[in-house]
Amino acid sequence: MHLHYSHRLKIYEMRKALHVITLLLGGIGLFLQGCEDQCQRTVTYTRYEPIYMSYEELRSSVQSESPRELEQPGKIYFKTIYIFVSEVNEGIHVIDNSDPANPQTISFIRVPGNRDIAVKGNILYADSYVDLVAIDISDPRNVSEVSRVENTFPYFSSASTMSWLGDPAEGVVRDWEEREVTETIDCSSSYGGGIWMAEDLANGSGGGTFSPVTTGGGSEVSPGVGGSMARFTIYQDFLYAISDQDMMLYNISNLESPSLSNTINIGWGIETIFPYEDKLFIGSTTGMFIYDNSTPSNPTQLSQFAHVRSCDPVVVEGNTAYVTLRSGTPCEGFTNQLDVLDITDLTNPILTATHQMTNPHGLGIDDGTLFICDGADGLKVYDANDPLTISNNQLAHFANINTYDVIPLNGLLFMIGPDGLYQYDYHDANNISLLSKIPVIQ
Repeated sequence: MHLHYSHRLKIYEMRKALHVITLLLGGIGLFLQGCEDQCQRTVTYTRYEPIYMSYEELRSSVQSESPRELEQPGKIYFKTIYIFVSEVNEGIHVIDNSDPANPQTISFIRVPGNRDIAVKGNILYADSYVDLVAIDISDPRNVSEVSRVENTFPYFSSASTMSWLGDPAEGVVRDWEEREVTETIDCSSSYGGGIWMAEDLANGSGGGTFSPVTTGGGSEVSPGVGGSMARFTIYQDFLYAISDQDMMLYNISNLESPSLSNTINIGWGIETIFPYEDKLFIGSTTGMFIYDNSTPSNPTQLSQFAHVRSCDPVVVEGNTAYVTLRSGTPCEGFTNQLDVLDITDLTNPILTATHQMTNPHGLGIDDGTLFICDGADGLKVYDANDPLTISNNQLAHFANINTYDVIPLNGLLFMIGPDGLYQYDYHDANNISLLSKIPVIQ
């Protein structure tokens, strides 16, 4: 049995039980030490074993394919008339959005191990397990790989939190297989089995919201716009990509040939990155970091706002930062709320208000209108002009939708979630209307 998105909850519960099982097995080991030397015992246990993709296959797989239906959508990105949606670990859907009321999926770009996307000019940058790939999308129906930075991302953070259990010499871990193993062991030896839990991070992982500074007005070489869950963003001649603990800077002055120019250690549990003007706001499981990016080749930390352990995307408008904290598998926290921070003094962010939510994920802000993906509680829209009364100023609530992330852009809202891709017209924030939906196949 292979472990896919539908198994996340089951695996999470198994992971919580792992500690208890480990203690139990330790007790068995102590008991067995008292057996005679010739004593033997038959043990049956479940093990998750890695299924590998060779590096040769990985690095020869990028290609255009016929359009696919959405199955496990992840990060979302917008550039000119195109919406790009990551199909977790499989590739990227390309959607022609010339008519938002009738979007057309025109192709699928196969990119094994993909989670994140960023675009500048006609070059799309995508992670492919351990590699960064640059893809020419001048013709989005017939793309071509133009370059690749190999082994630039940590092996253990590519496919799942347990990828490090694999052997890098064998290739990348593309999946896990559940196997029941029966062994006969000597009582005098330590317990030889084990239980390996592969935790799927899809949509708990897991792609920054609308950044006014990076829209570029549709210029030929301008970057596009990502969502608040993004781990990739572009500013001037640099692509910023975050791993679990580092921010990696790739020089893209030559768009077709990215090169790693700097790596900055931030700390453990890094999750999201959001650019605003010449600053970078980085969300982690324990807080928000603010970096001065006036020198794009070498961002410097200005401050950190600490919070309880929880998943943490952030968006910014003016002198206010909006941070959602949620409980969930990757973060293991129990807090579900919106924090509003005064960042007038970037070296000293101050918490001004907290508003309770159900299970908030991604969020977006545009001219005082705040959009929050509150997980299975749907999309919620607020007037955020007064940070203290946001929860009392709800403009709309689209319930019965499982939501993940949003991009608000000039009156058009793109929203992605396990249910599919939605588009809304919010030119009149008091009368928001659904324009279209591309559903996930059931």
